[in-house]
Amino acid sequence: MSNSGGSVVGLLSYETLVHAVAGAMGSVTAMTVFFPLDTAKSRLQVDDKRKSQSTPVILAEIAKEEGFLALYRGWFPVISSLCCSNFVYFYTFNALKKVAASGPGKPRPGKDLLMGMVAGVVNVILTTPMWVVNTRLKLQGVRFRNEDLHQTQYRGIFNAFSQIIADEGVGTLWNGTLPSLILVVNPAVQFMIYEAMKRKAGKGGRKISSAKIFLIGAIAKAIATTATYPLQTIQAILRFGQYKGDGKGGLMGSISNIFFLFMDRIKKYSFLGLYKGLEAKLLQTVLTAALMFVVYEKITAATFRVMGLNKKLTH
Repeated sequence: MSNSGGSVVGLLSYETLVHAVAGAMGSVTAMTVFFPLDTAKSRLQVDDKRKSQSTPVILAEIAKEEGFLALYRGWFPVISSLCCSNFVYFYTFNALKKVAASGPGKPRPGKDLLMGMVAGVVNVILTTPMWVVNTRLKLQGVRFRNEDLHQTQYRGIFNAFSQIIADEGVGTLWNGTLPSLILVVNPAVQFMIYEAMKRKAGKGGRKISSAKIFLIGAIAKAIATTATYPLQTIQAILRFGQYKGDGKGGLMGSISNIFFLFMDRIKKYSFLGLYKGLEAKLLQTVLTAALMFVVYEKITAATFRVMGLNKKLTH
């Protein structure tokens, strides 16, 4: 009875809700600040005829050809998707953490790793349709170098949803789901590297400074992103929806499409073609993650102070 009670408390507590709202607000703030970097990354991933240049050059090109506001094109759908996505992730992760704390056994890195993976899977299944729509809206009105890519005409988020369902079927809203599910290993890789580097830095009881922690976190995120970036490129192409594949459906069709896109990219642009846009992605990921966690920690701490919550409630 106590376990089931603990499960309900973990899933429905105010504390879990605070973590979810703070995570969502932190991500929205950070993404808004560094959004142009995400714009540069998306262009390089999807428009394979665009030359891979340094991020400032790409941003200057976009601003010159399409106007400064083009750097923030698709901001609202991206922010909406990110807000929902981080809310789901932080809520699921913290709810599972609270449920695990009420059960037997001590918290262990393996448990955190597993909870992160589960939260990632729940997040992918629930929010992929929003990411598919935001990829389409973000690249609408873009001047593509690749003439095979055609323009879409959506009048907003809800119109995009209805058009995609009417023209391409409901299943299209989950394009790129398989790469996304595989990509839940990204935070897992980051977590493992972070813990290993932190242990090494603190060997012999040495104190680890905040600056060193920030650096370790940044390096861990950079390695995790670099390791999984080729799959992120394939994910962006599938979400954009202009790759038709071999017509096979289901899991085998998804695997076949991923394999073909990998091989096609390598054939056309060599292995480095899979890493097109990585510089912009690394800049965006590391800076956005750092700022997001600062905002997240500040909001949770301030909210818990106002609500009179303290650490005793979590034990």
